[in-house]
Amino acid sequence: MDDQHLFTSGLGRLVAVQPDMEVVGEAHNGEEAVALCQELTPDVVLMDISMPVMDGVSATRRIKELVPSTKILILTVHADDAHVFRGIRAGASGYLLKDCTPEDLARAIRTVHAGDTIMAPDIARKMLAAFEHIGNRNAGLTPRLTEREMQVITALAQGKSNKQIAHALGISEKTVRNHASNLYRKLHLYDRTQAVLYAIREGLVDLNSLDDPNKR
Repeated sequence: MDDQHLFTSGLGRLVAVQPDMEVVGEAHNGEEAVALCQELTPDVVLMDISMPVMDGVSATRRIKELVPSTKILILTVHADDAHVFRGIRAGASGYLLKDCTPEDLARAIRTVHAGDTIMAPDIARKMLAAFEHIGNRNAGLTPRLTEREMQVITALAQGKSNKQIAHALGISEKTVRNHASNLYRKLHLYDRTQAVLYAIREGLVDLNSLDDPNKR
């Protein structure tokens, strides 16, 4: 969603030509976005940061409170750390720049719809810089993870769902959630996005694989 009507219409046409996607609504400010999401409960929202009336971060936060099933993909010109951090903290599932290709956009929509996290590589690098403290890096100490916890955090970073991880490891989804909770506590992480960043920093997953499921 964007405050520039021309861009919004063009974006809608790009999405509409995808055989597995349908544009159910367009909004031109944050309040409209929130209201439309309550009315239409879309699967995925394309959200801009800079919008009138209510900015994209506030709208993202509000939508996740009111319609938690809706996934939000931020698409904007902003690549600075503050905007990235605020957008992800508000509940966005992905972050792309507006110069991405139509193919990248379509792939990103499918990725967040599946419940996975996606970030453009340059944005991921900026987020890594913002989370230098994760895993006690400043103290030069890395908490010891069990082999199973290592498997789980690597799978999380690769964008796999709890169900997929459970199937791959031959354990229950509840056990996967327990392992995830344990490693979050050990590493002082609060969600899957920070797990992705930690795994990148520690070399558990290739940074470039995050924006292309075919490389996983």
